[in-house]
Amino acid sequence: MTSGDNQAVLAAAYLSHLLNVRRLSSLTCKSYAHDIAILLNFANETSLDQLRIHHIRRFVAQRHGKGFSGRSLARMLSAWRGFYHYLARHHGYTCNPCAGVHAPKSPRALPHTLSPDEAAKLLDFPVENDPMALRDKAMFELCYSSGLRLAELTGLQPRDLSFSDGTARVTGKGGKTRIVPVGSQAARILREWIKLREVLVKPGATALFVSRYGRNISPRSVSQRLKIQASRQGISTNIHPHVLRHSFASHLLQSSGDLRAVQEMLGHASISTTQIYTHLDFQHLAKVYDAAHPRAKKKGRGIKAGNEGL
Repeated sequence: MTSGDNQAVLAAAYLSHLLNVRRLSSLTCKSYAHDIAILLNFANETSLDQLRIHHIRRFVAQRHGKGFSGRSLARMLSAWRGFYHYLARHHGYTCNPCAGVHAPKSPRALPHTLSPDEAAKLLDFPVENDPMALRDKAMFELCYSSGLRLAELTGLQPRDLSFSDGTARVTGKGGKTRIVPVGSQAARILREWIKLREVLVKPGATALFVSRYGRNISPRSVSQRLKIQASRQGISTNIHPHVLRHSFASHLLQSSGDLRAVQEMLGHASISTTQIYTHLDFQHLAKVYDAAHPRAKKKGRGIKAGNEGL
Protein backbone atom coordinates (compact mmCIF):
# COMPACT_ATOMS: atom_id res chain seq x y z
CA MET A 1 0.00 0.00 0.00
CA THR A 2 1.44 3.39 -1.01
CA SER A 3 1.57 6.43 1.25
CA GLY A 4 -1.30 7.98 -0.70
CA ASP A 5 -3.41 4.85 -0.37
CA ASN A 6 -2.76 4.72 3.39
CA GLN A 7 -3.75 8.36 3.84
CA ALA A 8 -6.96 7.74 1.92
CA VAL A 9 -7.72 4.85 4.28
CA LEU A 10 -7.14 7.10 7.30
CA ALA A 11 -9.42 9.76 5.84
CA ALA A 12 -12.15 7.19 5.18
CA ALA A 13 -11.84 5.89 8.74
CA TYR A 14 -12.19 9.41 10.13
CA LEU A 15 -15.28 10.14 8.05
CA SER A 16 -16.81 6.87 9.22
CA HIS A 17 -16.04 7.94 12.81
CA LEU A 18 -17.83 11.27 12.25
CA LEU A 19 -20.88 9.60 10.77
CA ASN A 20 -21.23 6.55 13.01
CA VAL A 21 -19.65 7.55 16.33
CA ARG A 22 -20.10 11.31 16.54
CA ARG A 23 -23.40 11.01 14.65
CA LEU A 24 -22.87 14.07 12.48
CA SER A 25 -25.30 14.59 9.62
CA SER A 26 -24.49 13.20 6.19
CA LEU A 27 -24.38 16.76 4.83
CA THR A 28 -21.80 17.79 7.45
CA CYS A 29 -19.74 14.67 6.70
CA LYS A 30 -19.74 15.57 3.00
CA SER A 31 -18.30 18.97 3.88
CA TYR A 32 -15.57 17.31 5.98
CA ALA A 33 -14.83 14.88 3.16
CA HIS A 34 -14.44 17.77 0.71
CA ASP A 35 -12.04 19.67 2.99
CA ILE A 36 -9.94 16.61 3.82
CA ALA A 37 -9.67 15.72 0.13
CA ILE A 38 -8.17 19.21 -0.38
CA LEU A 39 -5.60 18.48 2.35
CA LEU A 40 -4.62 15.13 0.81
CA ASN A 41 -4.30 16.76 -2.60
CA PHE A 42 -2.05 19.48 -1.20
CA ALA A 43 0.07 16.97 0.69
CA ASN A 44 0.59 14.91 -2.46
CA GLU A 45 3.55 12.63 -1.76
CA THR A 46 4.22 14.07 1.70
CA SER A 47 2.77 11.81 4.38
CA LEU A 48 0.37 13.34 6.87
CA ASP A 49 2.70 12.76 9.81
CA GLN A 50 5.42 14.74 8.02
CA LEU A 51 3.35 17.87 7.41
CA ARG A 52 4.34 20.86 9.52
CA ILE A 53 2.91 24.28 10.27
CA HIS A 54 4.77 25.96 7.37
CA HIS A 55 3.16 23.51 4.94
CA ILE A 56 -0.31 24.32 6.26
CA ARG A 57 0.34 28.06 6.10
CA ARG A 58 1.43 27.71 2.49
CA PHE A 59 -1.68 25.67 1.65
CA VAL A 60 -3.94 28.30 3.22
CA ALA A 61 -2.11 31.14 1.43
CA GLN A 62 -2.56 29.36 -1.90
CA ARG A 63 -6.30 28.98 -1.35
CA HIS A 64 -6.59 32.60 -0.22
CA GLY A 65 -4.73 33.68 -3.34
CA LYS A 66 -7.37 31.90 -5.42
CA GLY A 67 -10.08 34.04 -3.88
CA PHE A 68 -11.41 31.80 -1.10
CA SER A 69 -12.90 33.78 1.78
CA GLY A 70 -11.62 33.79 5.33
CA ARG A 71 -14.80 32.06 6.46
CA SER A 72 -14.32 29.24 3.95
CA LEU A 73 -10.68 28.83 4.95
CA ALA A 74 -11.56 28.83 8.66
CA ARG A 75 -14.03 25.99 8.10
CA MET A 76 -11.38 24.10 6.13
CA LEU A 77 -8.79 24.54 8.88
CA SER A 78 -11.31 23.39 11.47
CA ALA A 79 -11.87 20.18 9.49
CA TRP A 80 -8.12 19.61 9.24
CA ARG A 81 -7.56 20.20 12.94
CA GLY A 82 -10.31 17.73 13.76
CA PHE A 83 -8.75 15.15 11.44
CA TYR A 84 -5.35 15.49 13.12
CA HIS A 85 -6.95 15.31 16.56
CA TYR A 86 -8.50 11.99 15.50
CA LEU A 87 -5.13 10.78 14.15
CA ALA A 88 -3.44 11.66 17.45
CA ARG A 89 -6.06 9.84 19.49
CA HIS A 90 -6.40 6.71 17.36
CA HIS A 91 -3.24 6.41 15.27
CA GLY A 92 -0.44 7.75 17.46
CA TYR A 93 0.26 11.00 15.62
CA THR A 94 2.24 13.41 17.79
CA CYS A 95 2.00 16.66 15.81
CA ASN A 96 -1.01 18.70 14.73
CA PRO A 97 0.42 21.12 12.14
CA CYS A 98 -2.89 22.99 11.94
CA ALA A 99 -2.76 24.11 15.58
CA GLY A 100 -2.07 27.83 15.74
CA VAL A 101 -2.78 28.47 12.05
CA HIS A 102 -5.53 31.06 11.55
CA ALA A 103 -7.47 31.94 8.44
CA PRO A 104 -7.28 35.50 7.10
CA LYS A 105 -10.13 37.60 8.39
CA SER A 106 -12.79 38.74 5.97
CA PRO A 107 -15.82 40.97 6.47
CA ARG A 108 -18.75 39.05 7.89
CA ALA A 109 -21.70 39.32 5.56
CA LEU A 110 -25.05 39.87 7.19
CA PRO A 111 -27.57 37.14 6.41
CA HIS A 112 -30.32 37.96 3.95
CA THR A 113 -33.78 38.20 5.48
CA LEU A 114 -37.28 38.91 4.33
CA SER A 115 -39.29 41.75 5.79
CA PRO A 116 -42.39 40.69 7.76
CA ASP A 117 -44.53 41.80 4.81
CA GLU A 118 -42.44 39.77 2.35
CA ALA A 119 -42.64 36.70 4.60
CA ALA A 120 -46.43 37.05 4.76
CA LYS A 121 -46.59 37.45 0.98
CA LEU A 122 -44.44 34.36 0.43
CA LEU A 123 -46.66 32.20 2.62
CA ASP A 124 -49.98 33.53 1.34
CA PHE A 125 -50.83 31.05 -1.42
CA PRO A 126 -53.85 28.79 -1.97
CA VAL A 127 -53.68 25.06 -1.21
CA GLU A 128 -57.19 23.86 -2.04
CA ASN A 129 -57.26 20.61 -4.05
CA ASP A 130 -53.47 20.61 -4.38
CA PRO A 131 -51.73 18.11 -2.06
CA MET A 132 -48.24 19.33 -2.89
CA ALA A 133 -49.18 22.97 -2.28
CA LEU A 134 -50.57 21.94 1.11
CA ARG A 135 -47.32 20.13 1.93
CA ASP A 136 -45.23 23.08 0.76
CA LYS A 137 -47.19 25.54 2.86
CA ALA A 138 -46.79 23.29 5.90
CA MET A 139 -43.03 23.08 5.33
CA PHE A 140 -42.51 26.79 4.79
CA GLU A 141 -44.78 27.84 7.64
CA LEU A 142 -42.90 25.52 10.00
CA CYS A 143 -39.49 26.80 8.83
CA TYR A 144 -40.52 30.40 9.41
CA SER A 145 -42.49 29.67 12.59
CA SER A 146 -39.72 27.71 14.32
CA GLY A 147 -36.44 28.76 12.68
CA LEU A 148 -35.48 25.30 11.44
CA ARG A 149 -32.41 24.40 9.43
CA LEU A 150 -33.10 22.54 6.19
CA ALA A 151 -31.69 19.25 7.52
CA GLU A 152 -33.78 19.65 10.68
CA LEU A 153 -36.93 20.13 8.62
CA THR A 154 -36.39 17.08 6.41
CA GLY A 155 -35.35 15.00 9.45
CA LEU A 156 -38.58 15.62 11.36
CA GLN A 157 -41.00 12.75 11.94
CA PRO A 158 -44.71 13.03 12.82
CA ARG A 159 -43.98 11.86 16.35
CA ASP A 160 -41.74 14.93 16.85
CA LEU A 161 -44.77 17.23 16.81
CA SER A 162 -46.80 17.93 19.92
CA PHE A 163 -50.00 19.79 19.10
CA SER A 164 -51.10 19.73 22.73
CA ASP A 165 -48.39 22.18 23.77
CA GLY A 166 -47.53 23.63 20.35
CA THR A 167 -43.94 22.40 20.09
CA ALA A 168 -41.65 20.30 17.93
CA ARG A 169 -38.65 18.21 18.98
CA VAL A 170 -35.77 18.98 16.60
CA THR A 171 -32.48 17.16 16.12
CA GLY A 172 -29.84 19.72 15.20
CA LYS A 173 -26.11 19.81 14.59
CA GLY A 174 -24.08 17.18 16.42
CA GLY A 175 -27.22 15.17 17.12
CA LYS A 176 -28.35 17.67 19.77
CA THR A 177 -32.09 17.89 20.35
CA ARG A 178 -34.08 20.96 21.32
CA ILE A 179 -37.74 21.84 21.73
CA VAL A 180 -39.00 24.73 19.60
CA PRO A 181 -42.39 26.45 19.58
CA VAL A 182 -44.73 25.98 16.63
CA GLY A 183 -46.96 28.93 15.76
CA SER A 184 -50.73 28.57 15.49
CA GLN A 185 -50.82 29.08 11.71
CA ALA A 186 -48.12 26.47 11.19
CA ALA A 187 -49.92 24.06 13.56
CA ARG A 188 -53.20 24.47 11.68
CA ILE A 189 -51.72 23.67 8.28
CA LEU A 190 -49.61 20.84 9.75
CA ARG A 191 -52.76 19.13 11.06
CA GLU A 192 -54.20 19.22 7.54
CA TRP A 193 -50.98 17.91 6.04
CA ILE A 194 -50.68 14.98 8.47
CA LYS A 195 -54.14 13.75 7.45
CA LEU A 196 -53.12 13.84 3.79
CA ARG A 197 -49.72 12.32 4.52
CA GLU A 198 -51.41 9.19 5.88
CA VAL A 199 -52.90 8.65 2.42
CA LEU A 200 -49.68 9.33 0.48
CA VAL A 201 -46.95 7.76 2.64
CA LYS A 202 -45.29 4.55 1.44
CA PRO A 203 -43.90 1.78 3.71
CA GLY A 204 -40.44 2.69 5.01
CA ALA A 205 -40.96 6.46 4.75
CA THR A 206 -40.57 7.99 8.20
CA ALA A 207 -40.25 11.72 7.47
CA LEU A 208 -42.99 14.18 8.32
CA PHE A 209 -42.77 15.56 4.79
CA VAL A 210 -42.91 13.14 1.86
CA SER A 211 -42.90 13.49 -1.91
CA ARG A 212 -45.90 13.02 -4.17
CA TYR A 213 -44.74 9.41 -4.43
CA GLY A 214 -44.89 8.92 -0.65
CA ARG A 215 -41.14 8.81 -0.02
CA ASN A 216 -39.06 10.98 2.32
CA ILE A 217 -38.59 14.38 0.70
CA SER A 218 -35.02 15.44 -0.07
CA PRO A 219 -33.44 18.76 1.03
CA ARG A 220 -32.88 19.62 -2.64
CA SER A 221 -36.60 19.24 -3.38
CA VAL A 222 -37.50 21.57 -0.50
CA SER A 223 -35.13 24.25 -1.83
CA GLN A 224 -36.49 23.91 -5.36
CA ARG A 225 -40.11 24.14 -4.23
CA LEU A 226 -39.37 27.26 -2.17
CA LYS A 227 -37.70 29.00 -5.12
CA ILE A 228 -40.67 28.15 -7.35
CA GLN A 229 -43.13 29.47 -4.78
CA ALA A 230 -41.15 32.69 -4.24
CA SER A 231 -41.18 33.30 -8.00
CA ARG A 232 -44.93 32.71 -8.15
CA GLN A 233 -45.46 35.19 -5.33
CA GLY A 234 -43.44 37.85 -7.11
CA ILE A 235 -40.44 37.80 -4.75
CA SER A 236 -37.38 38.34 -6.95
CA THR A 237 -34.59 37.94 -4.39
CA ASN A 238 -32.75 34.64 -4.03
CA ILE A 239 -34.85 32.63 -1.59
CA HIS A 240 -33.66 29.43 0.06
CA PRO A 241 -34.79 27.67 3.28
CA HIS A 242 -32.12 29.35 5.41
CA VAL A 243 -33.61 32.75 4.50
CA LEU A 244 -36.73 31.68 6.41
CA ARG A 245 -34.56 30.74 9.40
CA HIS A 246 -32.76 34.10 9.24
CA SER A 247 -36.08 35.91 8.94
CA PHE A 248 -37.46 34.03 11.95
CA ALA A 249 -34.47 35.08 14.06
CA SER A 250 -34.46 38.70 12.91
CA HIS A 251 -38.22 39.22 13.36
CA LEU A 252 -38.25 37.52 16.75
CA LEU A 253 -35.34 39.62 17.97
CA GLN A 254 -36.96 42.82 16.70
CA SER A 255 -40.11 42.01 18.64
CA SER A 256 -38.67 40.59 21.86
CA GLY A 257 -35.08 41.80 22.17
CA ASP A 258 -34.34 38.52 23.98
CA LEU A 259 -31.05 37.34 22.48
CA ARG A 260 -30.71 34.31 24.78
CA ALA A 261 -34.15 33.02 23.88
CA VAL A 262 -33.41 33.39 20.16
CA GLN A 263 -30.12 31.54 20.68
CA GLU A 264 -31.90 28.61 22.31
CA MET A 265 -34.59 28.42 19.66
CA LEU A 266 -32.01 28.49 16.86
CA GLY A 267 -29.85 25.86 18.58
CA HIS A 268 -26.68 27.96 18.45
CA ALA A 269 -23.89 26.62 20.66
CA SER A 270 -22.45 30.13 21.11
CA ILE A 271 -24.35 33.36 21.57
CA SER A 272 -21.75 35.10 19.40
CA THR A 273 -23.32 33.32 16.41
CA THR A 274 -26.74 34.69 17.33
CA GLN A 275 -25.41 38.21 17.86
CA ILE A 276 -25.18 38.80 14.10
CA TYR A 277 -28.95 39.31 14.18
CA THR A 278 -28.50 42.31 16.46
CA HIS A 279 -26.80 44.02 13.51
CA LEU A 280 -29.84 43.26 11.37
CA ASP A 281 -32.02 44.69 14.12
CA PHE A 282 -29.94 47.87 14.13
CA GLN A 283 -30.34 48.17 10.36
CA HIS A 284 -34.11 47.92 10.82
CA LEU A 285 -34.05 50.64 13.48
CA ALA A 286 -31.83 52.83 11.31
CA LYS A 287 -34.33 52.62 8.42
CA VAL A 288 -37.17 53.55 10.78
CA TYR A 289 -35.13 56.52 12.02
CA ASP A 290 -34.33 57.70 8.51
CA ALA A 291 -37.97 57.52 7.50
CA ALA A 292 -39.50 59.05 10.63
CA HIS A 293 -37.11 61.40 12.44
CA PRO A 294 -37.52 65.06 11.39
CA ARG A 295 -33.77 65.68 11.73
CA ALA A 296 -32.63 62.56 9.84
CA LYS A 297 -30.40 63.34 6.88
CA LYS A 298 -31.74 62.50 3.44
CA LYS A 299 -28.49 60.87 2.33
CA GLY A 300 -27.28 59.19 5.50
CA ARG A 301 -26.71 60.05 9.09
CA GLY A 302 -22.96 59.64 9.21
CA ILE A 303 -20.68 62.44 10.47
CA LYS A 304 -18.99 64.26 7.62
CA ALA A 305 -15.41 63.34 6.84
CA GLY A 306 -13.00 65.37 8.90
CA ASN A 307 -15.40 65.75 11.83
CA GLU A 308 -14.92 62.29 13.33
CA GLY A 309 -13.29 63.70 16.45
CA LEU A 310 -16.11 66.06 17.34
